[in-house]
Amino acid sequence: MIDLNTETVLALPQAAKRIPCNRDGKQTHVSTLMRWIQKGVKGVRLEATKPGGRWLTSVEALQRFSDKLAQAEGVEIVPEPRSSRHLSATRAAEELDRLGY
Repeated sequence: MIDLNTETVLALPQAAKRIPCNRDGKQTHVSTLMRWIQKGVKGVRLEATKPGGRWLTSVEALQRFSDKLAQAEGVEIVPEPRSSRHLSATRAAEELDRLGY
């Protein structure tokens, strides 16, 4: 579940830009993220929320989605060092403060 107070919130177009291009060099389309939210991939769905009619996800939700997909495929996940997580959380809190959340 996305925590609007502590996570770096993104609109779907922003989130799509954070995902690497596909094999053809094309950027991930927003409709792909909608499919991940609504239907999922291999039983894993991208976490999102829709306050006020606009879909939002977060950097952290994208990471959780990626981690769960990797686990579903049997890929070993190396956790991020604690100091980096703390720095990410601090940056997220600052961004939310800036946005007025």
